[in-house]
Amino acid sequence: MTGSVPPSPPPSGAPDGRKDLTLLPAGEPPQQLRADAARNRTRLLEAASRLLVERGAANLTMEAVASAAGVGKGTVFRRFGDRTGLLLALLDHREQQLQAAFLSGPPPLGPGAPAAQRLHAFGPAVIRHEHDHHELILATRADPLRTYGVPAYGLRVAHIAMLLREAGVAGDTEVLAHTLLGCLDTALVHHLGVERGMPPDRLEAAWHDLVTRLGAER
Repeated sequence: MTGSVPPSPPPSGAPDGRKDLTLLPAGEPPQQLRADAARNRTRLLEAASRLLVERGAANLTMEAVASAAGVGKGTVFRRFGDRTGLLLALLDHREQQLQAAFLSGPPPLGPGAPAAQRLHAFGPAVIRHEHDHHELILATRADPLRTYGVPAYGLRVAHIAMLLREAGVAGDTEVLAHTLLGCLDTALVHHLGVERGMPPDRLEAAWHDLVTRLGAER
């Protein structure tokens, strides 16, 4: 999920491939600016998180965040660029937790298990993540193409492509990674789970079946 990159290798920026979404104003000493910007950004995100719980993502505005944080509206725009940037920043923290689980967490999702097992574990983990945060994720979809440019998506593609290669799956692993991620898309998971009433177990079973058909046996 709480920045734009090619799908593989993982995007540049932070060590895990995420890019800081903070927009830094010019004309201040870098060290002091980073500290001040970090404090302001944290305060703004805390205010936005409270409003998100109270009002929902659809009613979260830059003006409301500025008022709740006790700052001018321009400060919020400088930090996040626009409303979608703010929502992406909120989503980043949730996404970091998922990334930590599949990059360095315990197996089978994290390192230490065979690639095929990790690939099978990845789908259910993302399905649960998308379900838990679907409102916030869908609210960031104002620009459909932006979905594919954020570092979190690029990192997921790179991770799945790596596991496919390590599991010995034939074919264009990068395209296959995009295809697999399409099955985990938030809007699709929400539609199948809420509109069609499919239980999570059914969606997870479909993921395992698809991965197995590609040749990644558990």
